[in-house]
Parts: sequence; structure tokens; C-alpha cells
Amino acid sequence: MTHAEMALLATRSLLIFSPMSAPEIRPTTAADLPAITAIYQQAVREGTATFELDPPDLAEMTRRYRALVDGGFPYFVAIIDGRIAGYAYAGAYRPRPAYRFTVENSIYLDPSFHRRGIGSLLLERLISECEARGYRQMIAVIGDSANAGSIGVHARGGFKMIGTHPNVGLKFGRWLDTVMMQRDLGEGAKSVPAK
Repeated sequence: MTHAEMALLATRSLLIFSPMSAPEIRPTTAADLPAITAIYQQAVREGTATFELDPPDLAEMTRRYRALVDGGFPYFVAIIDGRIAGYAYAGAYRPRPAYRFTVENSIYLDPSFHRRGIGSLLLERLISECEARGYRQMIAVIGDSANAGSIGVHARGGFKMIGTHPNVGLKFGRWLDTVMMQRDLGEGAKSVPAK
């Protein structure tokens, strides 16, 4: 290989493998919702992480965002080079009051930012915020048992496998499982909250 060819290869490697800026994880604002809507719409149309079949529009995503934030739940975005790379939020696991210390988390990424650690960063921030707000358990309901990326992110985040509900969803002409994972927040079940 000539010196010129080596220089060209090195330049291409820098372009292809250049490190991205460090993500900024911050609370979501209403201005972020168009990008969040686009990320989720793609997940609905092309993926099995969500069992939703019809992509919600901006008005519906805004309603959902308001319900979570007004309910006191955390909602974050990851920003890289001025773009929203992904988002994460926690919401009520179930509506009955005995579940009030348990949250369910959701994380969605723009596919161009997959496998860069952004899901883990969002999950870490979400866990920390939920602990600060007094929640004791976090549940992940992962669509599709073949979703190794999400299962791996949650396992690295301290979640334990609880079980799999086989063949409970039908999407794209095939049956899909849901994977249940869970982790303690703060003291978990070691004590009973005062409230």
C-alpha cells in the first residue's frame, strides 16, 4: 500500500469512526416533542419494541408527555451535536394505589444512535431520578424476546430477568413475546416508605 493510500484510509477511518460528542441528558421540553414523535413513529412502523400498531401523531405524543410530567414522572432526552438521539421516561406501572412506589420505564433511540451507550446513559439518569423521587421498584416490559439490545441495556443497568410472556402480541404477521425485567430502586423492599 502506498503512502497516499494509507493516508486516504486513515482519513476515511476518522470519518467513519470519529467519536461522537458526549451526550447531554436533560429533562424533556415541549420543543423536543416533534423529534420524540418521529423516533417513536419509526419504532411503531418498523420495530417490535412497542406493540402499538398505528404511530401516534404529535398531538397524542404531547398528551402522553403532559400526563407523565403532570403526574410527577421523569422524562429525559439525550442530545448529541444538537440532535435528539433518544428519550426515556418512567410512568406508573399499574393504576391501583398499592403500585404507587413502582414505575415502568421506556427508552427509545433514533436508530442512527444505536449501540453507542446512549440507552444506558438515559437509563442511569432515569434510575437516579426515580430513586430521588422515592420510587422503590422499576419494571421493564420489553417487546420481543429477540430484542437483545434492550435486554442487554437493562441487564447492565442492574435489572434481573423476571420472566417471559410468550406469544402475547401479534405484529408484522408474527407472534411476539414480552420480557419482564425488574430492579430495586434505593432501598427497594428493605423498608416501608413513610408515605
